Amino acid sequence: MKLYYAPTSPYVRKVMILLEETGQRDDVELIDVATTPIAADSSLLAKNPLAKVPALERPDGPTLYDSRVITAYLDARGGDKLYPTGARRWDTLTLEATADGILDAALLMTYEARLRPEDKRMPEWVEGQWDKIARSVGALNTRWMSHLQAPLDMGQIAVACALAYVDFRHDAREWRKGNDGLAEWFKNFESRASMKSTVPPAG
Repeated sequence: MKLYYAPTSPYVRKVMILLEETGQRDDVELIDVATTPIAADSSLLAKNPLAKVPALERPDGPTLYDSRVITAYLDARGGDKLYPTGARRWDTLTLEATADGILDAALLMTYEARLRPEDKRMPEWVEGQWDKIARSVGALNTRWMSHLQAPLDMGQIAVACALAYVDFRHDAREWRKGNDGLAEWFKNFESRASMKSTVPPAG
C-alpha cells in the first residue's frame, strides 16, 4: 500500500499512529506530497479528487480517503483493535468526530494566517473557529474523561492528535487553562512510543 501524506498533517498523524499501534507500519510506503487548498499536488489529484492527505492507495481497490475511512480500513485489516463493538463504538466514533472538528477549526485558523492576504483576513472568523475548539476541549474535559482513560481506541488517538496540533500551531491560545483533567491525560498520552515517533517537523 502507498500512503500519500504530509509530515505536518494531523490527519496523517492519526493514520501513522494507528499503523504503529497495530503493527502495520512496514506494510505502507510513504509518498510525501505538498498540497494546499490553493495549490493542489498533481500526483495526489490522480488518487483523490479533493487533493487532500491522507490518501491510501490499495492494490485491490480504489484509493481511500479521508482519515476516518483510512483508519477504519486499516483497523479492520489489523484485527479490529481500535474501534470497539457494541455501545462503546458509538462513543468512540463521536469522540473521533469531536477531535476531527477541533482539527478542522485549527487548520482553518492556520490557513487564514498563512494563505490569505493580510488585508483580507477576518479576525472575527478566526475567533469563531477558536470558539469551536474551546467548547470542544471543555466538553472533552467534562464529558469524556472516563472514555479517554479506558483501554486505547481510535477516539483517544484522534483527541491526542487534535490537541497536539493545537499546541503545534496555536500554543499561545493555552487550551490547558481550566481543563486540568484533559491536560494531565494528554501529558501521559504523549509519552506513548507511537506519539513520540510521529512528532511533526517544525515549520
